[in-house]
Amino acid sequence: MKKSTIAAIVMIAPALAACGQSQSQPKSAPPPPQVTIAKPVTRQIADQDEYVGRFVAVDSVEIRARVSGYLDQIHFRDGQMVKQGDLLFTIDKRPFQNTVAQARGTLAQAKANLAFAEADLERAKQLVRDRTITEQTFDQRTQAQRGAAASVAANEAAVRQAELDLEFTELRAPVAGRIGDRRVSPGNLVTGGAGGTTTMLANIVSLDPIRFEFTMDEASYLRYERFSGSGKEVTGREGGVIVGLKLLDEKTFEHRGYMDFVDNAIDKSSGTIRGRASFSNPNVVLTPGMFGRIRVPGSPAYNAMLLPDAAIGTEQIRKFVLVVGDDNTAVQKYVTLGPLSADNLRIIKDGINAGDRVIVNGLMRVRPGQKVTPQEQGVGPAGPQAKS
Repeated sequence: MKKSTIAAIVMIAPALAACGQSQSQPKSAPPPPQVTIAKPVTRQIADQDEYVGRFVAVDSVEIRARVSGYLDQIHFRDGQMVKQGDLLFTIDKRPFQNTVAQARGTLAQAKANLAFAEADLERAKQLVRDRTITEQTFDQRTQAQRGAAASVAANEAAVRQAELDLEFTELRAPVAGRIGDRRVSPGNLVTGGAGGTTTMLANIVSLDPIRFEFTMDEASYLRYERFSGSGKEVTGREGGVIVGLKLLDEKTFEHRGYMDFVDNAIDKSSGTIRGRASFSNPNVVLTPGMFGRIRVPGSPAYNAMLLPDAAIGTEQIRKFVLVVGDDNTAVQKYVTLGPLSADNLRIIKDGINAGDRVIVNGLMRVRPGQKVTPQEQGVGPAGPQAKS
């Protein structure tokens, strides 16, 4: 071997040895992932059930003519709010005023006849004692007095009916609420009376308070009745149970009302039963026929633990959380979930303790049995909140 070749080998050997040493040295392990931990919030809550339903008016009245005549005036704007007793329509009064005057005249004549018959009867009493007139004549005058009295009573009733018909020419709002549009224009002949051919003029629906009707399934109804039967009022028939409601464009159940009715029979075709709640509506935004979603108590109040939804993982069909132990090792615990609370925290019914330190942020970076670097935070209404 040539001297130059030997020299090259001698120079390369130390470099190869150094390279081998660098490859054989172990790499440094990555630091434990940082996660946010928090203890569950313990709170007394009640499960909530949600249903979809519609608003209905407490009072809905059709304004119909009670006497026949020509419509004279309309005293409202279509769609306006009216108070109870407000004048809405006027029917031509002149024929009814004439009828009242005629009835009063007839009554005056009947009273005059009664006065004459009574005076004649008084004279007859003395005459019959003196044997001046016969008993038959006295009986005739007695009958005349009674007939005159009956005529007065009949004419008094006729006057009252004529005055009532005159009063019916003014149609007033029977309830407070919003009136719809007019169905008949002035100048048209409207038909009144008690038959089915009466003319409908408008309709009024009350708005404050307003009711919300919904249907619940038979299983839910049975659950509510079981609680009520054991003295734990949930959604009872007596009213007073507080409920929440939100409209289609609202995110939270900000409207507060109370249950006031549960129907007395389950519908055979659908297997549901009707429930009803009452809500105040001072700004009259809630309107009959409008859809909404109601939240009613589904159980009596109980102590529960709550966590943000971000702290809950899924393993096939089971739910779990990762709890950090005293040695900062993540441990998997399977949990039983309840519904969301009013502040969007998930109710945990079983699987954890009040003192567990649960990973609420960084769950995807951790595996069970792995060391972590925990940073403790609190759980507030809107989720994890850093402790100061």
